Amino acid sequence: MGESVFNPTLNRRKFLQSASLGAAVAAADISLPFNAMAAPKETEGVAQVKENKKVWAVCSVNCGSRCPLRLHVRNNEVYRVETDNIGDDQYGNHQIRACLRGRAMRRRMNHPDRLNYPMKRIGKRGEGKFKRISWDEALDTIADNLKRIVRDYGNEAVYLNYCSGIAAGSMTRSSAVNSCLSRLMNCYGGFLNQYGTYSRAQIARAMPFTYGSNMGNSTSDIANSKLVVYFGNNPAETRMSGAGITYHLEQARERSRAKMIVIDPRYTDTAAGREDEWIPIRPGTDAALVSAMAYVMINENLVDQAFLDKYCIGYDEKTLPPSAPKNAHYKAYILGQGEDGIAKTPAWAAQITAIPEQTIIRLAREIASAKPCCITQGWGIQRQSNGELACRAVAMLAILTGNVGINGGNSGARESTFTAPIKPLPILDNPVKTKIPVFLWTDAIERGTEMTALKDGVQGKDKLEVPIKFLWNYAGNTITNQHSDINRTHRILQDESKCEMIVVIENFMTDSAKYADILLPDLMTTEQEDITPNHYAGNMGYLIFSQAATTPKFERRSIYDITSDIAARLGRDIYDKFTEGRTQQEWLQYLYAQTREKNPFMPEYEEVKKAGIYKMKDPQGHYVAYKEFREDPENHPLKTPSGKIEIYSERLAQIAASWELDQQSVVHPLPIYHAGFNGVDDPKRDSYPFQLIGFHHKGRTHSSYANIDWLQAACPQELWMNPIDAQNYHLKDGDMVRVFNEIGETRLPVKVTPRIMPGVLAMGQGAWHKANMWGDRVDHAGSINVLTTQRPSPLAKGNPQHSNLVQVEKL
Repeated sequence: MGESVFNPTLNRRKFLQSASLGAAVAAADISLPFNAMAAPKETEGVAQVKENKKVWAVCSVNCGSRCPLRLHVRNNEVYRVETDNIGDDQYGNHQIRACLRGRAMRRRMNHPDRLNYPMKRIGKRGEGKFKRISWDEALDTIADNLKRIVRDYGNEAVYLNYCSGIAAGSMTRSSAVNSCLSRLMNCYGGFLNQYGTYSRAQIARAMPFTYGSNMGNSTSDIANSKLVVYFGNNPAETRMSGAGITYHLEQARERSRAKMIVIDPRYTDTAAGREDEWIPIRPGTDAALVSAMAYVMINENLVDQAFLDKYCIGYDEKTLPPSAPKNAHYKAYILGQGEDGIAKTPAWAAQITAIPEQTIIRLAREIASAKPCCITQGWGIQRQSNGELACRAVAMLAILTGNVGINGGNSGARESTFTAPIKPLPILDNPVKTKIPVFLWTDAIERGTEMTALKDGVQGKDKLEVPIKFLWNYAGNTITNQHSDINRTHRILQDESKCEMIVVIENFMTDSAKYADILLPDLMTTEQEDITPNHYAGNMGYLIFSQAATTPKFERRSIYDITSDIAARLGRDIYDKFTEGRTQQEWLQYLYAQTREKNPFMPEYEEVKKAGIYKMKDPQGHYVAYKEFREDPENHPLKTPSGKIEIYSERLAQIAASWELDQQSVVHPLPIYHAGFNGVDDPKRDSYPFQLIGFHHKGRTHSSYANIDWLQAACPQELWMNPIDAQNYHLKDGDMVRVFNEIGETRLPVKVTPRIMPGVLAMGQGAWHKANMWGDRVDHAGSINVLTTQRPSPLAKGNPQHSNLVQVEKL
């Protein structure tokens, strides 16, 4: 067949022109070999009205909720979306109501820009020019290149990119460490491993040095709290559905009447009249605030000394490890008796945080006197250049006041949850033991053999032996859009001699998909069977048994079918090992049967499949992190070397002494304050005076749903700016501005609002990158990652996408 270049504009126009003429006319009207919405075979000719049906499905994007959808189907099309409406809707057995994103699912499924056929790139990488090919050609090309690269470079040269577009599901999950692709590669000798995530790399790496793990109480446990203090935690926007924690926060506070204090640079929707006090704080300075509150608590004898003596290491000289220098304990650091000689007074912190001295003193006294007090942090705090220090510092408030391991308290981490059990698809063991930080995959392409354990966080060996040559990207927009410094990534990937093969499996032509060598059309989770567990729902867990709402259309295929066919091309032994003789439906039955063996109280498979949802309440009432340790530390020690809470970490002291770090990248055995790079005292502020932070946008889950017209209209992309700054820059609400720094530039309208503190700008992350020309450094859609640094955080080598310095000009 002749070449057919992907042209979404033309396809959308033809779709809209034909939409009112019926499916048969639409099929005849569109003449391109590759088109976006030609009618599927079953509706060609005279349309036959089929009986309406209702199907349980799931919205499984990475918001942390996983909501059931009740899809109404007619003529093989979804025409209406409902959500959970079963049960008595009581606290602990509530209805799991989807947000506006999940309720827009039919716009997503029926979108005119859906990918329909396998394609191969015919232009330059990132240019977005593709030619339709057959499935056989696509899969042969993938398998041949995979064989060649493994033969020439070894399995360490194959990498599964971090992707979270399908963040749950037993069969459809896109996580690089637990997907059909990881199972496939483990059957074929393994792949270069990764650790960390874009969401929480710093807190997941740092908190285990304090607690041995990274756990918090369930949100439902706020029913037992007297005071709730949220450091940058914003569930009303990050997890805004009925499945998420906003519901439990509201319901639990109704029961406990707990006061809520929100500490955040933005007046978020989690505050929005629900809070008792909003305390705006400069981004990246949370550890300074905590240190000053600790100063007040220590000097006024408000700390829980008995708790510190019994459960902790390194608060004062009594529990300081023998290997530590004298006065290396936390109390000495706070009082100015440590190595820096600076007393962390409220006056000292006020200059850093922009919080008045008297507010800091009052807040310290209030937190120390309220018990139980739930101190919780969101993940925005740790997504900074000093994030590992900051998240450990917030935990110190819970430790100093003895609120760890009790009902109504918390560890200082983000909330945890009770989940219903389901066994995921087993991925087998990865023969390759080498790991890289998830944030440094572009470095592993450009300078792979230079990456070392002491400088770049390589795990499993001292250094990488080969660069990444083959890249899988399934259900994710993290090749460019969600990865820092989009322009740098573009420069690296356009050199085809570096990464030799990029395979993308997607629903849409995202900015990341434009970099594919082979691009495959995936089914959505609403178009296939799967079992999806909840992620965050307080003290209620649930499973969603989703069904295919419609039959596969055009040439879209499921990830399991795609990987099975690739396995067959790699050898019969690989295929047999990968499939174990099971279809996707048979795998689901097998996985549920294994789950039920350990949980015999669960219903039969067919019964729960017919019901669509299975709910169960936490038998313990509420999850309390480290409860057993608090009750019996001798028999239930933590997973730290000492078995106790390590305020001073000998392991971190060793890392600080041995790793290659510069002055702006600090690893420290104590949870100290350090501004970090692109922080409040960075000299770059002379040229770029504003601190820019990202936030979770109500119209998108990261970049998922970003192309849905309803949501774009309801939630436009804007730059938040305080009225004081707007007046100084002669800007009014709605003005178009250019936001820029040494890395790149983006353009979008400004939202002038007192809900952001002066000197700080905020932009919803996840907007699809849009450059006017291939390789253009200017973005025209408000994509924050043309401005974010690729420089990693010190300890986790994680994503510091809230540590940005920028300038603004009116267009």
